[in-house]
Amino acid sequence: MPWSRKKKALLIILSLIVLIFVVSLVAGLAGRPSGDRIGVVEIEGVITGSKEVMDDIERFKEDASIKGVILRINSPGGAVGPTQEIYREVEKLREKKKVYVSMGTTCASGGYYIASAAEKLYANPSTITGSIGVIMHLMIAQEVLKKIGLKSNTIKAGEFKDVGSPFRDMTPAEREYMDGIVMNIYEQFMKDISTGRKMELEKVKKLAEGRIYTGSQAKNAGLVDALGNFYDTVDALKAVLKIKGKPNLVYTEKPFSFSKWIFGSLSRELMNAAYSSPFAFLAVPSSIR
Repeated sequence: MPWSRKKKALLIILSLIVLIFVVSLVAGLAGRPSGDRIGVVEIEGVITGSKEVMDDIERFKEDASIKGVILRINSPGGAVGPTQEIYREVEKLREKKKVYVSMGTTCASGGYYIASAAEKLYANPSTITGSIGVIMHLMIAQEVLKKIGLKSNTIKAGEFKDVGSPFRDMTPAEREYMDGIVMNIYEQFMKDISTGRKMELEKVKKLAEGRIYTGSQAKNAGLVDALGNFYDTVDALKAVLKIKGKPNLVYTEKPFSFSKWIFGSLSRELMNAAYSSPFAFLAVPSSIR
């Protein structure tokens, strides 16, 4: 082959290589995250504690590179105290950054309580949500103890110190007392949802009473803002934040602790056994004193 033809062939091959490289580079850059960061806080399972979630929220609140935050909630609820602590941190986060919620299979009771503090709530059409209510489980073992010949002796100072004891029935005065506590927490729950959702308290009361809703029903009732999955939520937040390209989704890393895993798993299993009904409750621990 003459040298001139060889040069032409080499130039064509080199041009093709450069073209392929440029196309690959452009395609790669188009598919890469834009550099803008969205924090993702995951709340999974029964809510038995709050510190880890609050730490995650605090970290994202103070990180200037995090443009907005998504709460990914898949929870049937849990204990009152931790739920209210997380709700309060979401309120504070919302003062500084956009906060959206993506609901998973279940975002009910305490899960919904937390979600209501965010700016926009997204649910799947079949997500189970709502369940705005409070329940206290008190087990009575008196008859079982009688059958095996055991008797409880209680020494107390204060009329209501052993209220809810599993060893005897409650008196009418004790039931009235405990009803008052549960109703007080219920009123706090509804008031916070009214505040978070900017919804009239009377409307919240009509939607409450422990009722559960599908995502579609919740959308019609005004309990959620839109229907969509996690990535629909990401796209919506991305648009509001005017992020061009694919945002970096930042998840928090939690150090592994074997003992914490063992005890946490046992705790979750016990709590899930008690509260895993689709009619998920905001649970008041029976050991409250």
